[in-house]
Amino acid sequence: MSKIIWTRTDEAPLLATYSFKPVVEAFASTADIEVETRDISLAGRILAQFPERLGEKKVEDALAQLGELAKTPEANIIKLPNISASLVQLKKAIAELQADGFDVPDYEDAPEKYAVVTGSAVNPVLREGNSDRRAPIAVKNFAKKYPHKMGAWTADSKTNVATMSDNDFRHNEKSVIMPADDTLTIKLNDTVLLEGLKVLKGEVIDGTFISAKALDEFLKAQVARAKEEGVLFSAHLKATMMKVSDPIIFGHVVRAFFADVYDKYGEELLAAGLNGENGLGAIYEGLKSLENGEEIKAAFDAALENGPDLAMVNSAKGITNLHVPSDVIIDASMPAMIRTSGHMWNKNDEEQDTLAVIPDSSYAGVYQAVIEDCKANGAFDPSTMGTVPNVGLMAQKAEEYGSHNKTFKVPENGTVQVTNSAGDVLIEHDVEAGDIWRACQTKDAPIQDWVKLAVNRARLSGMKTIFWLDPERGHDANLITLVEKYLKDHDTEGLDISIASPVEATKISIERIRKGEDTISVTGNVLRDYNTDLFPILELGTSAKMLSVVPLMAGGGLFETGAGGSAPKHVQQVEEENHLRWDSLGEFLALAESFRHELNAHGNAKAGVLADALDKATETLLDEGNSPSRKVGENDNRGSHFHLTLNWAKELAAQTDDAELAETFKPVAEALEAKAGEIEQALLDVQGSPVDLGGYYAPNEEKLNETMRPVAAFNEIIDGLKK
Repeated sequence: MSKIIWTRTDEAPLLATYSFKPVVEAFASTADIEVETRDISLAGRILAQFPERLGEKKVEDALAQLGELAKTPEANIIKLPNISASLVQLKKAIAELQADGFDVPDYEDAPEKYAVVTGSAVNPVLREGNSDRRAPIAVKNFAKKYPHKMGAWTADSKTNVATMSDNDFRHNEKSVIMPADDTLTIKLNDTVLLEGLKVLKGEVIDGTFISAKALDEFLKAQVARAKEEGVLFSAHLKATMMKVSDPIIFGHVVRAFFADVYDKYGEELLAAGLNGENGLGAIYEGLKSLENGEEIKAAFDAALENGPDLAMVNSAKGITNLHVPSDVIIDASMPAMIRTSGHMWNKNDEEQDTLAVIPDSSYAGVYQAVIEDCKANGAFDPSTMGTVPNVGLMAQKAEEYGSHNKTFKVPENGTVQVTNSAGDVLIEHDVEAGDIWRACQTKDAPIQDWVKLAVNRARLSGMKTIFWLDPERGHDANLITLVEKYLKDHDTEGLDISIASPVEATKISIERIRKGEDTISVTGNVLRDYNTDLFPILELGTSAKMLSVVPLMAGGGLFETGAGGSAPKHVQQVEEENHLRWDSLGEFLALAESFRHELNAHGNAKAGVLADALDKATETLLDEGNSPSRKVGENDNRGSHFHLTLNWAKELAAQTDDAELAETFKPVAEALEAKAGEIEQALLDVQGSPVDLGGYYAPNEEKLNETMRPVAAFNEIIDGLKK
């Protein structure tokens, strides 16, 4: 029996799993496929670290197991979005598990153990292949037919991106290609920061730093600029994924915005650990235990009042852009802003032009290029615009960022050196105390696979294909030489494949978008992350509707359910109103590709029939407007699952490729159709009242089932199908 692994993750996707997975299990069983759950949620990852403390309650390290599975040809994994935990989220999850009776230590008592749980803990382990993300034809056609709202742009918009012009990660980067397998050491003066770093022949190794002094000068200037120009000040970082560097940078932003407060009270604040790295919310909380906390809080409030207007996350609750580092994540926040006329929300809950502060200049220019285009040409039109799929380099932990064990806050002035086993200096930087220095590594085999995938996608799609690489960056300059080398290994006759800097590539791509033309972006890991939000949010209204396939290098498949996050606001709505507005379209698309993989890899013809029927069922769902509504009392995630199930069963009953499946599904389709009105009404009737899930990070199994499978008539039909 073949096996599909359906990951148990967090927040809205977890809730949706309890509604949809029983359907998947039942339908898959008719093709002799088992669907198994593995827990890679934040709570599951925490518990897996402490088997020795949990006794009978110990859990297996599902993430490590899946990481090993991903390296085998048998792998077929459907990966839903998970929490890339910030420190704030981690501590809340720990507290909840402790309250549930799990003997896990406080963060402060085991920071090393918890380090492997936070930030981008999941994706690098599972991604033993490069990324192929694109808008499925059905979804793109739907967006053209029913375009989502786009805010108007005017030429006089004051919205801009502010970024550093020197002394940041981009400008300080140095890169080498390893001539042979080796072991590297990273040291500051005479202190070893990291030793025993094993590297392979052909591997690209980078080192760079951002100057704390230059960063502070830059941020101070942007606070003044926002005030002068009368625009919102907003910072856009990725404090979850880049869990070492970006919280530190976030702290610099907070201290720059509240410079007067830190000038006066800095000594006390820093002594209390209130350096801004956990956000303004944590500062306000910490002030409660300081003797003159009220006085200092008044100073923060006055600075908020007198400084530039600050972008808000939630105006009603007074939550600003600077409250929580994980609240404003650049890859989602920037395209959302561009889609909304270049506006973010001010304290009066009104839209306003914005200065988007992105300190490191590596990719900031991409967003500025889109903004300038919108000023010149107006908003994009989803009904006519082309598409920008992505082929992203991410296999085998292709870092380029997120290199957590190789990122350091420099403790003293001096020189950072990366040396090989012979003692030769490969990379060297003069640094000052407070600077953030990091190294990254990208292996050669993934680079070769990435180039191959790009050529394959160019051939299959016929689209113009651009490698987004910056010749002025150390890492990218080396990548350009390798791309040029490895392109010669492939037949590129008749294909339009080129290399351009990210800014130039953006300009070309958006010029083509406006003409309805399609362009594949072939990028490194960061731009993969950014582009698979930027273009889908503009094209489709959301990145969650992307098809995200990871052809694993060992021959298996990883199918990611869209590029969207895990939607904490959706969970809050369930708790308040028992309405889940999460759209499982990403799950439907990924599942179809997972079934198709079973056909292509193992010759399972029934799986292929399930896949084709599911695609048609999804298209019908979209056309008939049965995706979830945001409003209570209307169709939600559970209702969309019912409609999808009904459509899918009808397609399978009607198809002629497999008589056995048609026979199996005729009574299922009839039963669902006969009870459709009853089931739909029952799914609406349960909404409108608060619901207790028995926890947030580790909700109660029974309560999840009750909440997400509330209609017995539907459950009986599905459970009766399972073989």
